[in-house]
Amino acid sequence: MSALEPIGGRTMRLHFLGKGESEGGGCPSLYTTDHDSYVVQGWATDTLGTVEVPQRLLGFVQPETYIDSVMIDTGRGTFALSGMPVTDAETLAQMDIYPNEAAIEVAKAERTFYGHAASAG
Repeated sequence: MSALEPIGGRTMRLHFLGKGESEGGGCPSLYTTDHDSYVVQGWATDTLGTVEVPQRLLGFVQPETYIDSVMIDTGRGTFALSGMPVTDAETLAQMDIYPNEAAIEVAKAERTFYGHAASAG
């Protein structure tokens, strides 16, 4: 499991991967960073460092990787996930963020498969 350090004043370069459906802002959106992590832009929650995103947004992760964060299924087609709040102004300027939205940085981990399920025969 990868641990993230607070980003403090460091600016990340973002590469857009995909966007969920939304009427305003760029939310929810998924980005990969030049720090080998993901930035998840989602709906802000009452908990600092936690955003809510539609489950289908996770389909935009890069091949053979996954978001290394605990995800809580809300029961309404969304996940709540936690990470380091993105606070750097230059990083935030790369996104279209509305007041009810937030962005978090989460670890990007490699997915490793050890074989496959036995085929029916």
